[in-house]
Amino acid sequence: MDFNKIRYIPMNRRRRIYEGKAKVLYEGPEPGTLIQHFKDDATAFNAQKHEIIDGKGVLNNRISEYMFTNLNNIGVPTHFIKRLNMREQLIREVEIIPLEVVVRNVAAGSLSKRLGIEEGTQLPRSIIEFYYKNDALGDPMVSEEHITAFGWANPQEIDDVMALAIRVNDFLTGLFLGVGIRLVDFKIETGRLFEGDMMRIVVADEISPDSCRLWDIKSNDKMDKDRFRQDMGGLVEAYTEVAKRLGILTESENVIHTGPKLVQ
Repeated sequence: MDFNKIRYIPMNRRRRIYEGKAKVLYEGPEPGTLIQHFKDDATAFNAQKHEIIDGKGVLNNRISEYMFTNLNNIGVPTHFIKRLNMREQLIREVEIIPLEVVVRNVAAGSLSKRLGIEEGTQLPRSIIEFYYKNDALGDPMVSEEHITAFGWANPQEIDDVMALAIRVNDFLTGLFLGVGIRLVDFKIETGRLFEGDMMRIVVADEISPDSCRLWDIKSNDKMDKDRFRQDMGGLVEAYTEVAKRLGILTESENVIHTGPKLVQ
């Protein structure tokens, strides 16, 4: 299928499939595709804290596009096809595995609180954790035993998910290190992509400062959603700095109050 020839359908004429805290999924222009729309909503503590922050969705769309394009290029399978405009991506429809996969390189957040490890401590090795995706329960941490017992994924799928998580971690760690940013931890989601009789596990959702902890290597300044969680302010400015360091935005580009634009 030539995805470059797909006709763009205005948002108000599409069927909404699902709305989450930060994104909306719409029916795609072709079978097996969806359109992922990035909102400006910022949420924390299972949506107990909620604000609209102008420009956040635009930045997350651009940064996530960059990450997924590079992952596709190095052979890490993802749901991403292409960015459509400032807020939307064309993606493959996948069956989401109901797990948040968290990879931790440095102690921070809930790990520091749970185990009493000082925030900023380099971990002996990268740690992979699983959380059951359920807002009503607060996304509880689960083990591989829970995952297989309740049928969320089988042992081979868990192995595939962990292998993907390690590859994404290797790629992101090097990428951010090259622009003076320390990858503390990050969250990905995965899904089953069905192609004929074949099924494979792919990286889904998004990879952005909403789903990563990013600290400036020299100053330890936070460049991620912790700025919102901890009432530090400057969230859009921090996300913009991440995008500029990665070469996604030029110095003159302004993402705030930018409407949808079609990518030719």
